Amino acid sequence: MKILGIETSCDETAVAVVEDGHYIHSNVVFSQADIHAAFGGIVPEVASRQHIITIVPSVQQALEKANINFSDLDGIGVTNGPGLAGSLITGINTAKGLALANNLPLIGINHLEGHIYASWLDGHNPESKPGFPLMCLIASGGHTDLIVMKNHGNFTLVGKTRDDAAGEAFDKAARILGLGFPGGPAIQKMSEKSNGGETSFPRPKIKNSLDFSFSGLKTAMLRRAQEKKLYPHDSHTKPDQKQIPNLSAAFQEAVVDSLVTRTIEAAKVYRTKGILLGGGVAANTLLRKEFSKRSPVEVIVPKPNLCTDNGAMIGAASWFHLRDTLTYEWDLDVLPKLRLG
Repeated sequence: MKILGIETSCDETAVAVVEDGHYIHSNVVFSQADIHAAFGGIVPEVASRQHIITIVPSVQQALEKANINFSDLDGIGVTNGPGLAGSLITGINTAKGLALANNLPLIGINHLEGHIYASWLDGHNPESKPGFPLMCLIASGGHTDLIVMKNHGNFTLVGKTRDDAAGEAFDKAARILGLGFPGGPAIQKMSEKSNGGETSFPRPKIKNSLDFSFSGLKTAMLRRAQEKKLYPHDSHTKPDQKQIPNLSAAFQEAVVDSLVTRTIEAAKVYRTKGILLGGGVAANTLLRKEFSKRSPVEVIVPKPNLCTDNGAMIGAASWFHLRDTLTYEWDLDVLPKLRLG
């Protein structure tokens, strides 16, 4: 079965054609990163307006690159939450119209579930190897969740951030250091220039819990930047710019260490056979290396372009929903605060 997957939960307009939950025929992404960079972060109203402009060209390109027509599709899947309401509604209304016009099943997909199913793409099949149950870390600008996947459709939330998401912490740290938006790639790039000369940042410790916390880490970055005259940014002073790579590297190490340590702890507690990584933060090179080095169980990580928001992950998740039940969700609604598990 071929599924058209549509993802518009935040600032990427993404549409893909996926077959049988595993094979990507096309994966089109219109990014708004350059637009929002001017504001230092995502502006919801701007994001929703851009989706309106790019959604139809995205669908057309996805079909053209897959060399198919609507008559070749078996269903349409779309993200209905969580995310920005104005962004989500563009994708949902487009999907409803296309499904109704072409008499195709319509499937609503939780954005976080989509990130999990990205691990089923590009030749992976975690169901077979390493097998269920799986510990899933979803880390992005809006979420940092630990979810046990016992089977398809069976999810349990066992840990979450109590304040900032990991990606949000990267964005705020990058803003403090004047590195621009999005913060994760900027921090990683700057870290590559580090000589390791910065004292490590504190690791948050929450007793008797698998939850995360990054607000204290963000505050620690702010205070160090202030001490080193790197913040607030002042054109009249000339701080030592050589300190920025070391600060970036130390901050990145602290975030990565927190994510890896807590996820491995959760995998041991719930005796999972493997760990799945998803979300934009999972594209971080150091995070991938540390999991590979430290995890006692197999770690499955999608390619970097499948960690960030994309339509292929929604197409994959939709196939597993549609495999057993034909679904026509004409009453599908926007759920900005939808949770998984």
